[in-house]
Amino acid sequence: MKTLFTSLLVLLFTSTLLAQNEESSYPQNYFRNPLNIPILLAGNFGECRPNHFHSGIDIKTEGRENMPVFAAADGYISRIKMDKGGFGHALYITHPNGYTTLYAHLNNFIPIVQQYLRKQQYARESWSIDLSLSPEQFPVKKGEQIAWSGNTGASTAPHLHFEIRNTITEHPLNGMLFGLPIKDTKPPIPYQLALYNMNQSIFQQTPKIINLKKEGNKYVTTPDTLLTTDLAGIALYANDFMDGSNNTLNFFTARWFLDDDLQGSIKLDNIGYDVTRYLHAYVDYRLHKQKGDWFQLLMRQPGNRLTPIYPQLNNQRGILSLNKDKVYRLRIELKDAAGNKTEIACFLKPQAAPQPLECNRTFRFDTPNSFENPNIQFTLTDKDLYDNICFSFRGIPDATAFSDKNQIQNADIPVHNYYDLRIKANKPIPFNLREKIVMVYSDGKKKEGRAAKFENGWYIAPVRNLGLFWLEADTTAPIIKSLQKENGNLSNARQLRFQVTEEQTSIKTFRGELDGKWLCFEPRGNIFFYDFDAHCSSGKHRLLLTATDENGNENKLEYNFIR
Repeated sequence: MKTLFTSLLVLLFTSTLLAQNEESSYPQNYFRNPLNIPILLAGNFGECRPNHFHSGIDIKTEGRENMPVFAAADGYISRIKMDKGGFGHALYITHPNGYTTLYAHLNNFIPIVQQYLRKQQYARESWSIDLSLSPEQFPVKKGEQIAWSGNTGASTAPHLHFEIRNTITEHPLNGMLFGLPIKDTKPPIPYQLALYNMNQSIFQQTPKIINLKKEGNKYVTTPDTLLTTDLAGIALYANDFMDGSNNTLNFFTARWFLDDDLQGSIKLDNIGYDVTRYLHAYVDYRLHKQKGDWFQLLMRQPGNRLTPIYPQLNNQRGILSLNKDKVYRLRIELKDAAGNKTEIACFLKPQAAPQPLECNRTFRFDTPNSFENPNIQFTLTDKDLYDNICFSFRGIPDATAFSDKNQIQNADIPVHNYYDLRIKANKPIPFNLREKIVMVYSDGKKKEGRAAKFENGWYIAPVRNLGLFWLEADTTAPIIKSLQKENGNLSNARQLRFQVTEEQTSIKTFRGELDGKWLCFEPRGNIFFYDFDAHCSSGKHRLLLTATDENGNENKLEYNFIR
């Protein structure tokens, strides 16, 4: 027994040392601040966001756009990407030390890069573009200006999204670990614990929520002893903060102990884009949908394949195994990337687990699951669910739709991958509408549509949710509205602006032609704009705009103006 105990201590020490060495191997002070103002963060690495972990640090730009952005180290611009959503205008710099930095939500690049980009856009007749570049095209030195900050893409306020990635794996790394000058003396603040009976799936129960309060140098519960079951799971709602900013951030590491025996740990670093959707398994997704708060699970759900963020877990995936005749001391330790530490302490007393709720049909996380009736069909693979669910379905007649409204489980159960949903129409669809059918999804708060294809009597669309689905016809083309004077004199105008709205699906294509030649319009939400440049000379012009939706409904607008 003594030999086994010694071996376990050595294993634990080795695991901890390896984790520390991995962090300390990141180059310190190699990268500079990409802005010429002190770093204040609006967001940090590993924050919980809808559908993903935040992959970089969001640096505030004093609430304004067009601040100069500088190369964080020597290297070359290796990629330019323009995207309506996501990172918006983005530059990537590859460095000789094996790392790549990303600068996102930019407004414009330096002139030589901007000119190259525009030339490529006109050659391909596409504003959205993803360009890979060679080392000799745009080499840069540390501190050289590369762009101006902005608010493009999925950004909701002016800031610079900055990432440091492993060049080979392309995995984003925690930018707070590279010695950037970030002042942070504030420890994480925990607000609530959630307790689970892990004799069953977290999707088959409502957890007990416990408020936390600060007492001395730690956070405690009232009462100090919490009643739980013999297999207990813990989730934590907590935020981190930094000096000079009120924005909520996330902690870097968490460790939890029973009577000082380590049960598990979390370290938020090195999360690839291919696995970032496992955020839905990392948190209590149902609780987030219901309350809006992110409760981070101090355990790993069985279908959560994002294993690297859990350096240590007991043989129950971090779940606490308790004897019914004993009271245990639970201690949770949170740290941010600056090393500021917070401790939570309470006691756990197990009691008999309640009888599980009756379930007529279970969908297991580790096997394929199918459902079929005369009106609907779908199959989930063994990689689509994070834990078992008690499956339910209800068909609701609806005279206004081309099908029943199909309630598949609830929208608060996450699905990892897209699956094909097949719905059969319950009334005749005219032949001319067969290619105009949209599959509508609602989570109870909002609805969205996706074009459905007709195949062997079924309408099929790839979906990634559970909830309410039905069929509608989509015969309405997008609406194009000019935001300037019709046939006006635009000699003093800076740009052309048009609003394009689509009611049921989304805009699939938008094209602008000036006097018969493609013109580069940039999308920003439902606004498409063109900044006047050499592609529009002085004189009279005819602009033709064409917009189509996912179902091929098309609208055109002709606009005449003088420049």
